[in-house]
Amino acid sequence: MTYEEIIDYCLSFSSTYEDHPFGIEWTAVRHNGNKKLFALVYYRNGHLCVNLKCEPERADFWRGLFAEVTPGYHMNKTHWNTLILDGELSGDDIREMVRHSYELTRPKLKRKHRDTPEIQSQ
Repeated sequence: MTYEEIIDYCLSFSSTYEDHPFGIEWTAVRHNGNKKLFALVYYRNGHLCVNLKCEPERADFWRGLFAEVTPGYHMNKTHWNTLILDGELSGDDIREMVRHSYELTRPKLKRKHRDTPEIQSQ
C-alpha cells in the first residue's frame, strides 16, 4: 500500500480529516466530532508506516501473526500497533486494522435524556 492509498482509504471513512500536528512528515487522520486520531502515517527507517489503535488482545494477535506489526512507535504499546506497509501485509489485513482503529476512536453516540414532566392530577 502506498502513502496516497493509505491516506485515501482512511479519509474514505465518514467525518474524517487529515492533520499534520507533528510537522509535514507525520500525517494524522482524525474524526471530525471528537478530534481523536485513528491513523498516524509516516516514514521510519526507509519504510512507510501507520500507527493504528487496537484492542489489546487483538493487538497481540496481529503482532504474533505478522513481523510487520509491532507495538506502536511513540504510542501506548498496549493499545497501538505500528504497521510496516511496504512489507508482506495484505491490503485486506491493513484495511481491517484501519477499520478497527476507526471504530475504536469514533465519537460515542450520546444518549438523549428526556425530561418528561410529571402529570399532576387536579
